Amino acid sequence: MTATLTGTAVPRTAGKPRLTRWVLRLHRPALYAWTGLVLALAALLLGLRGPLADAAAEGWRQYNACPATARCSYDQEAILRYKDYSNYATVALNVLPVLVAGWAGAALVGRELESGTARLAWTQGTSPARWLAVRLAVPAVAVAAGSTLLFWLHRLAWNAGRGRIDTAKDWYDRFTFYANGPTTVALALAGLALGALAGLVLRRTLPALLVGMVVITCFRGVLEIALPHLWPAVTRVSTMDGGSVGSGLGVGQGVVTRSGARVPVPQCDTEARCRAVYAGLTGRWSTFHPYSHSWPLQLTTCALILAVTGLLVLGSFLALRRVTGPVRAAQEATA
Repeated sequence: MTATLTGTAVPRTAGKPRLTRWVLRLHRPALYAWTGLVLALAALLLGLRGPLADAAAEGWRQYNACPATARCSYDQEAILRYKDYSNYATVALNVLPVLVAGWAGAALVGRELESGTARLAWTQGTSPARWLAVRLAVPAVAVAAGSTLLFWLHRLAWNAGRGRIDTAKDWYDRFTFYANGPTTVALALAGLALGALAGLVLRRTLPALLVGMVVITCFRGVLEIALPHLWPAVTRVSTMDGGSVGSGLGVGQGVVTRSGARVPVPQCDTEARCRAVYAGLTGRWSTFHPYSHSWPLQLTTCALILAVTGLLVLGSFLALRRVTGPVRAAQEATA
């Protein structure tokens, strides 16, 4: 009931269903599970940034201070504990987009289309477009907030071990890179959009779950292949007897001939043939991404993923148009 300016009570005008509240109530178990997962990983990452990193760093200090000819004691358990927990946390962040894609395909969209509850909602004053928009927007907020917190904590934990712990992963490690930046958030949102599209196309729970998880995994694999080429790399050249020509995310390497040409490393099967081949070489070259390219690669990859996510969202609404039929689409257009 609402009151007018004169104080007379009048019936409240019937409005559109509160879809946001309904989505939160319907998927409350998933929200609790997501919150619990984020909190558990956050606690683990805080431990990796603090006491676990300090203990492992002290263990490595003891180990490195031990002469090669002597037998010394060092905290091996702390080193192994940090290594295991760090790997668990990093892999977990990389798996998040797969879980989100599977859930979105199965529970968020596929199950409602398979059971018919979505069509029931469309007859209760909720347009299909609004129904889908709310189902994408509400989980997107939770997914973005949780994954942003986790990648930030992961980067803090990684920085705490960098240069102190010998077994700490390099920034360009295939799992560490994606867990260390906003690409985690972008991939999770892409998983959400992809799962929703799979649910709309397949309209069945289990197939949508499987397709969403498989396709987001394949998309991640394509990104790994394209990553070295998303930002201009640097090239370093040294003599054949020189030291390292640089380290980082490798793009290519080879040798320099007397004419100055850069060619791949020659293949030879015998010592005599190798001497003959390498006698005509003057240096080595390597094209790679140094650590300073970490953030440019992160942001470029993130922009690419978000562009694909936008296309997936557009595809979801186009698929919804096919589900509801041309008559329903015409009614929405004239509403």
